[in-house]
Amino acid sequence: MNLWIIITVAAAFLQNIRSSLQKHLKNVMGSTGATFVRFGFGLPFACLYWLILIFGFEFQLPELTSNFFLWATIASFAQILATFLLVYLFSFRNFTVGTAYSRTEPAQTAIFALILFGEKLSVGSVMAIAVSIVGVMMISVARSAITFKTIFISVLSKTALMGLASGTLFGLSAVGYRAASLSIEHEFFMVQSSTTLVYAIILQTLAMLIWIVVFQRDELPKIIKAWKPALAVGFAGATASFGWFTAFTLQQAALVKVVAQIEMLFTFGTSILFFRESINRLEIVGCALITLGIILLVLI
Repeated sequence: MNLWIIITVAAAFLQNIRSSLQKHLKNVMGSTGATFVRFGFGLPFACLYWLILIFGFEFQLPELTSNFFLWATIASFAQILATFLLVYLFSFRNFTVGTAYSRTEPAQTAIFALILFGEKLSVGSVMAIAVSIVGVMMISVARSAITFKTIFISVLSKTALMGLASGTLFGLSAVGYRAASLSIEHEFFMVQSSTTLVYAIILQTLAMLIWIVVFQRDELPKIIKAWKPALAVGFAGATASFGWFTAFTLQQAALVKVVAQIEMLFTFGTSILFFRESINRLEIVGCALITLGIILLVLI
């Protein structure tokens, strides 16, 4: 099995852990604070990984170009905005439609990669993307009265447009991170990915900290008080991000996003094993389609 697939699966597993821990934090702080924790408390670990690679293994310091700063900056802010839109969607009663459309992220990633960098996909890869997208969209509507017909009719609704925008921004951030990482000329791909991660997480931490201090200062005491679980979120988040960035360096972002859908299977595994929640028929079909999409990708 290709190294990038193993790294992506590991990153998806860690992201599932981070998400579970983050949900716990939302009980003691707002969405902004819980989102900041992902970046702010992940920063020390991201820097540690970079320092170990540079000084522990004595790799050469990477040279950064204007192209790196351009794409890493665009990707960083696109990721923040995408996350904000996705969280904001949950304040709407019919958020399911928007969430389903946000799952078109792998397809939008492929479109951005084609338009901006001329990266093309094989017919098999396109099929794998399509199958996995149908799978995650089925899971998105599985526990509501909304059907696929309703989703397509609601394509111009506010929540649908917000979901599409979220998927668009996540797609842009993925190809942006890949472009930034590949712009670094270095002998070792992990130095490329860790350098991109450190720059991105510093930028995101500063941007969110400024926002909190100016507009939501009451979140700061809550964040400080919850430093222990926040540290666990930071570790899981930074390690997962290191995995994502490394996978983006090794493979086209759209293909990484397809394999990343395996996170949904980990989520269901957590729900069934630890929270004793049931899974319905539509969710089972959705999980099967995600698995099929990944298998198609591995076999092509």
